[in-house]
Amino acid sequence: MRKDYLTVKGFGESEIIIQKSRFLTYINRVESEQQAQAFIEEIKAKHKSANHNCSAYLIGEHDSIQKANDDGEPSGTAGFPMLEVLKKQGLKDTVVVVTRYFGGIKLGGGGLIRAYGKATTEGLMAAQIVERRLHHLMKVSVDYTWLGKVENEIRTSAYPLDRIDYAEAVELFLYVPINMEETFNDWIAEMTNGQAIVVPQTQDFIEFDT
Repeated sequence: MRKDYLTVKGFGESEIIIQKSRFLTYINRVESEQQAQAFIEEIKAKHKSANHNCSAYLIGEHDSIQKANDDGEPSGTAGFPMLEVLKKQGLKDTVVVVTRYFGGIKLGGGGLIRAYGKATTEGLMAAQIVERRLHHLMKVSVDYTWLGKVENEIRTSAYPLDRIDYAEAVELFLYVPINMEETFNDWIAEMTNGQAIVVPQTQDFIEFDT
């Protein structure tokens, strides 16, 4: 299972005009090829009168699924440069569609490659790139006499606090990076003189802005 990777925060759209042609970019996070294809079809339906709806996507931990479609533009001048931008950014699970309304001025092969690459880059800025890091949710149970100290230490630490449950004992749930569990356990034990009980919970991804 992957531990951390880059992807887009969510849906994003942008528009640029190059030599009177409008390039509308739509980007989203997807977890399957079916989701990517559905997103592409949604954009194509929205812009039926456009000259081109070019697309590209990368899916899977090792980019096992990747496609590029020029949708009528000269071969290799649209989908491929769009896909290359995603690769160079190191993104995973991302789909992009660039819709072009022709403005009457031909851009040539090199011009098209630059235009679709720039449109994709602009779209990524709108969608925002995030890093997803795998964490272990840990439950820390302590007596109420330790609550003030433990909560204060946790809130000023690098471990994101998820929630606090006030049961028979206080239960604090927080996220610890994978492979940092032993260091975390030692930290908690030292802080509470060994009075805390730490129980691992689920593993989840936490998102951080890049």
